[in-house]
Amino acid sequence: MSGINLSVYLVTDPVLKTPGLEVCEIVDRACSAGVSAVQYRDKDCPLEQYILTARKLKCITSRHGVPLILNDHVTAVRSVGADGIHVGQDDMSAAQVRKLVDPDCIVGVSVFDAHQARQAENDGATYVAVNGVFPTGTKHFADSAGLGLARVTEICRAVHIPVVGIGGINVFNAAAVIAAGASGVAVVTAITMRPDIEDAVRELLLETSGVKR
Repeated sequence: MSGINLSVYLVTDPVLKTPGLEVCEIVDRACSAGVSAVQYRDKDCPLEQYILTARKLKCITSRHGVPLILNDHVTAVRSVGADGIHVGQDDMSAAQVRKLVDPDCIVGVSVFDAHQARQAENDGATYVAVNGVFPTGTKHFADSAGLGLARVTEICRAVHIPVVGIGGINVFNAAAVIAAGASGVAVVTAITMRPDIEDAVRELLLETSGVKR
């Protein structure tokens, strides 16, 4: 799975989205425009409802050939048929996750420093996400002042698996994250808060590929 494409990685949010657009529509439109991976994230959703929505999303992402990664709910991966799981530092370790999922399952881990990144790689992570690159108002990064691009580079040099940046990333700074060594950028509002979902994805794809308008 080291060859997984994470160049533009959409992370969903149940609240931070354009009014009138539901998560499934956002994901469908983002996938049609070429988004590389989708993480379904909804911390407050009851598990039963989470699984129902995840199954709908899996149908959408499969139609577009895009991997669906669940957030936290390791036990739901098989029932949903999801392609992967993403966990944080306060969740199961990648080693624990690996015991519960199929061998080809994508396993992502949020990290804050090189030590955590190396540990995740040793534990069997497919990729790591540098958590909170830039300051952001997104609620799950709201306390972060931003780890910065130097931290991205440090983590990229510490591991042999793909690294993505997340937190405060948009079309204006995505290229800098790639230049710092990352394989891709994970974004929430840079796609979900845009009424023109397709244009948002295409712009990010241009920035992460190094092709300028």
